[in-house]
Parts: sequence; structure tokens; C-alpha cells
Amino acid sequence: MRLLHAAGKTDAAFDDPNLVSRAGLVPVMRLAERCGLADLVDELVRIGSRVGVNAHLKVPGIVAGMVAGADSIEDLDVLRHGAVGRLFGGIRAPSTLGSFLRAFSWGNVRQLEAVGRLLLARLARCTPLLPGAEVLAFVDIDSTQKRVYGRGKQGVGFGHTKIQGRSLLVRGLNALVATPQHTAGRPGGHGQQAARREGWLGPRRGILRRRGGQRRPRRRCHRSAAGADGLGLLRRRGHRGDPPRRSPVLGHGPGRQQGPAAIASVPEHAWVSIRYPQAVFDDQLGRWISDAQVAEIPYTAFASKARQAVTARLIVRRVRDLNPAAGAGQGELFVAYRYHAVFTDSPFELVQAESQHRGHAIVEQVFADLNDGPLAHLPSGVFAANAAWLTLAATAHNLLRAAGCLAGVFHARARGATLREDLVNLAGRVAAGGRGHITVHLPEGWYHQHQWTALHQASCGPPQLLPAA
Repeated sequence: MRLLHAAGKTDAAFDDPNLVSRAGLVPVMRLAERCGLADLVDELVRIGSRVGVNAHLKVPGIVAGMVAGADSIEDLDVLRHGAVGRLFGGIRAPSTLGSFLRAFSWGNVRQLEAVGRLLLARLARCTPLLPGAEVLAFVDIDSTQKRVYGRGKQGVGFGHTKIQGRSLLVRGLNALVATPQHTAGRPGGHGQQAARREGWLGPRRGILRRRGGQRRPRRRCHRSAAGADGLGLLRRRGHRGDPPRRSPVLGHGPGRQQGPAAIASVPEHAWVSIRYPQAVFDDQLGRWISDAQVAEIPYTAFASKARQAVTARLIVRRVRDLNPAAGAGQGELFVAYRYHAVFTDSPFELVQAESQHRGHAIVEQVFADLNDGPLAHLPSGVFAANAAWLTLAATAHNLLRAAGCLAGVFHARARGATLREDLVNLAGRVAAGGRGHITVHLPEGWYHQHQWTALHQASCGPPQLLPAA
């Protein structure tokens, strides 16, 4: 490819009032409007400060900016250009939206979380966001840490994180994330979040109580989200309404002291050989592996805590630990293994239960999407403002994923950055017609024209509600 005009004969001017750079916001925000985002905010969110007025306009504006790629309050200015004002009303300046976020109290954040939960349930009913969830769905619960450097952030604390494979103690804010996942593919929805100091129980209890619109999902928890209190709460919630069915799939490792002893007690005849459907790259060995062995034994967790002991299955997976530095032809004196244990009360048989738990890495893909989007930064020094930003990032994530499901099979499994590139950040020219009719002219030959058209027809055409999940 080469330029057809000389540099001296090429000019540019920012003077066309009829152009928009993100025409894909039209079908995406139409979907949000159809699912009642503004109405839910108007009904549930009550901010006492005078800068908290018109929340039903400001919250969708922040969500639209996040869908378009904004990762800070200043980036919300992306909505104020060209003919965007002819397509959307109630657009506010970034300074106004920043003051609005700083007016949130913790109670207002919880109100905003309720909006996100109800919107997720409506998206699941209106779009194929979670197909098959009425049969089997998983909710992965895990925490992520956003490192901060300034001294003005409220609520920060020191916690452990891994950077380039090394465990470090860094200063930051923690977000607890619940990700609903159906059995057919990529995570379809995103639960509510709360920024807290490392180890606090408050958001953990709150997020374990919510099901994101699903009837009876299985839950997989990381160790940081499944302590004795969280484990007991999960079991109590799981038994409610359906006593014969045991509650969650708990991705919780045994304690440091009891774990090795329990794994050592597994008899040799109990190990069952398995092969992965797809090879997995082992970072420690630096090679691809495709075989392992699994076994299970009864195990009692938190036996030292009164009334909190839980007896269930301890499923252990072991992989041969080979020395990558060994020379060619050099044998091994004895067989060494690396062990990975999961504590679960899954009703499924051994191999199936272990395979299902390995799917908990899906939540890491959600973290990658969020860090590549609205959670690249925590934009404010006020704790409640950052918590509200986290919740709105979850809402924007859900909305973008639902739009991808309407666009087609490929975009139903694509990353958030791909969805923004293919469906949202699309240049268009607005032309007015008679009787208030608006036509957005898009680039001819756009390589995802059919997918964008499918999204537009599904969100702007007659409503076609799916059966409730």
C-alpha cells in the first residue's frame, strides 16, 4: 500500500459536524435502553448531594464512554465530538461526571450494584448471553488487585500479587469479581464488584449472596474468596429451596499444613490417568503437557473452627515433574510429581468434576478484558468513586458482551478490545431525513458489515425476547 498524493498536497481539517467516530454506540446503547438501564438508575439510585442529580442520564453516559474505550474520567470526553449530540441527549462533560462519581456514598454504590444485577438478568433474557444456563452454569469468584502509586487513594492496602511469576507485596485496591459462565463458551456476564482492602470480608459476603439472574449455578471460588465464612455461606445458600442438591463447586485449596498430609494419604491404586482434550503449556516446565492423574479422598476443611467444619471431596491432580536441565539419556532416580488440589462438593464423577474446575481460569480472561478497558485505571482518590467506577465497568462489560452475542458466533467469544474495534469504534456520517428520521452512513465494504447489521437489527428492530434463563 502507498499514498496516492504528495505530502504538500495533503491537508486535514476538523470541521465536519456530521461525522461520528463511534457509530457502534447507537445499537449498543439502544440495547441498554431496551433493557431499562436509565429506568433502573432512576428507580434505585438516590444520591443526596446536589451534584448527584440526573443520575439516569449520567450513569448511561459513563457506561457509553467505557464501551467506547474510556479508561479514565478525562477519556469520557470521547463522546463530545461531531454529530454525537444529534444521536444522544444528556451528554455531560468529564468534570461533571467526575463530580458525580465523587458524590457517591457506599450506600449509593450498593444501589448501583443492584442496577447492574437487574440489568444483567434482563440482558440474559433479551440476548443469548448465557445459553444453556438453565441446565448448567458456573460462577467463578476471584479477586484482582489494582496497583496504585499515589498517596491520596482512600482504602488502599498491601496485598500479595504475582508480577512476572514472582509473588510480591504491593500497594493497591482489591476487586472481587463473580463471572457467570455457561458451558458453551466464553464468559457471558459479569458480577458486581467492590474495591476493598486485602482480606476484608464485606464484599465477599455480598457477592456470594448474588446469583446474577441465574437459578441455581455452580460456584468455583479462588482461595481468597472462599474462607470458612464464605464456604459456610455458600452451603447455606445452596441448600435453600432445593435441599437434595448440594451447593457449589468450590475451587478452594486445602490448608498449608493439612494439605500435604492429605495428599500423601491418597493410595496409589486410587490414581486415574487422564489426558487433556487440548495440550496445556506448563510455565514451570517450559513445555506442553497433555497427560496427568487424578484421585479423590474425603476431606474435612476448617476442622479447628467450631461449627465451621465442612466435609466434602478433595480432588487431587498430579503431573510428572521432569527436570528440564537433564541431559539426553539421563534417567531419573525416582518419580517426582507436582500436585494441584481442589476442595469440592460437586455431585459429578471424578474426571468430570476435575475437568470442570480447571475451567475456573475463565475469570482471568475477564480480568484481562477489564484491564485492557475501563479498569486500566482507578481514576479517583475517593474510595466510593472508585467502587462506583468498578461497578459501572462491570455493567459496560456485560453490555458489550451482550452486543457481541447479538452480532454473531465469532463476536460472542471475542475479547472486549475486538468488540470495540469491530462493532463500536466505527466512523459514520449522520444525515437527517424527513419526520425526524436519521440515517448513519458507514464505510462501504466494512469487513464486519454483516455482523454490525445483525447487531443493529436485533437492538433497534422489533423486540425478540428469549426464554428466561
